[in-house]
Amino acid sequence: MATPTLVKGARSTRSTIALKLAMAVSGLIFIGYVLAHMYGNLKAFSGEEAFNEYAHHIREIGEPILPHAGALWIFRVVLLLALVVHVASAVALWRRASKARTQKYAVKKNIRSSLSSRTMRWGGLTLLLFIVWHLLHFTIVKVDVSTGDTGSDNPYRLLVDSFDVWWMTVIYLVAMLALAMHLHHGMFSAIQTLGFTNTAKSRARAREAGWILAVVVAGGFSLVPIFTLFGVIS
Repeated sequence: MATPTLVKGARSTRSTIALKLAMAVSGLIFIGYVLAHMYGNLKAFSGEEAFNEYAHHIREIGEPILPHAGALWIFRVVLLLALVVHVASAVALWRRASKARTQKYAVKKNIRSSLSSRTMRWGGLTLLLFIVWHLLHFTIVKVDVSTGDTGSDNPYRLLVDSFDVWWMTVIYLVAMLALAMHLHHGMFSAIQTLGFTNTAKSRARAREAGWILAVVVAGGFSLVPIFTLFGVIS
């Protein structure tokens, strides 16, 4: 009589592992993307011509084998699929964790867990909302908040005019804080899921990798809005 339960439990365990692997792989795709995107943003320090040339060049990648902006659309589709997989896996795992609690109980604060791990879901939701807003602002509608105009064809001017507005910079920096915390714990979780944290030393290195990634990416992204707000980039 116990066999069906054991089989069901084994299937559930394998499914949970598969969901965690899907989150890890899709998360690593996004890590690669944010590193490349951060590098591109830092081109703003080289001036308008260099930044706009970079923005134009990424649309020419793969030509003439691919049509204009063909590679860019491939990247976008891959990122969209990774986002769907990441969010769907996170929601599925969250629901399973909730159902595993057969009755309500008082959750004691775990002093050993990091703040980034305890705020992972809320941080993820914050980033999801920011991604939608960021795409509308800089890619789809291209809203110049200083003038109210849309459809700007000058990426550098759109960036500078946006971060010249203090509350735009604040929103961006809050999002970067959420990104830092998400990357800190997410990087460790991905390394752990992939089986590279079997010893105390490897776990410590994984946590260090999470911190380094969080500081480099969130810090790199934050430089442009901060220096724009204070007039260094203008």
